Amino acid sequence: MNGYDYIQETLLKVNQGSKKDVNFNYNDLKRNRLIELRTHEPVEKIDKPSNLPRARSLGYKAKQGFVVVRVKIRKGAGLFERKNARRRPKRMAIHKITRRISIQRMAEQRAAAKYPNLEVLNSYFFAQDGKQKWFEVILIDPSHPVIKSDPNLQWIQDSSHKGRTFKGKTSAGQKNRGLGHGPKRSKNMPSLRANNRLGK
Repeated sequence: MNGYDYIQETLLKVNQGSKKDVNFNYNDLKRNRLIELRTHEPVEKIDKPSNLPRARSLGYKAKQGFVVVRVKIRKGAGLFERKNARRRPKRMAIHKITRRISIQRMAEQRAAAKYPNLEVLNSYFFAQDGKQKWFEVILIDPSHPVIKSDPNLQWIQDSSHKGRTFKGKTSAGQKNRGLGHGPKRSKNMPSLRANNRLGK
């Protein structure tokens, strides 16, 4: 096991609130972390990613031009008005109604709206409680000289990547759009509009 494997193993114990480790009570650590997170701002900039292996796998680099933001967002399908019509509760049409974009994609769009001069590279799950979820979003400054001079990151300056999270070009966006192969994605290709929005 390398260093990243140990980090992933520890983070998994924290997220699950493991009590099996005799050396440390991860359940207390998880509870205290969630209590502290609830007092933070909905969108706040952090110094470095909390899950370094995951951030590195999504393209993060510890260099100038990269910004990491933690976003707090609600869980669930959202609020819907209960119909004032004569029908039994089963037919009220208020259950199992979801948004057309995922919670993670909403978090990316909120981070992009807070920092309009940056572009969203990717994001990953951080924590959750009964009401809220936290995601960490990786942002890049396309106009930074370090990013401009890096041949592996120059693609972010292209005009097609302007507002890429709103176009669904991130990993969460592509998953939400149903891109890929397989029988479950047949109604998502070539587009949702071509299949009468039946894919989602």
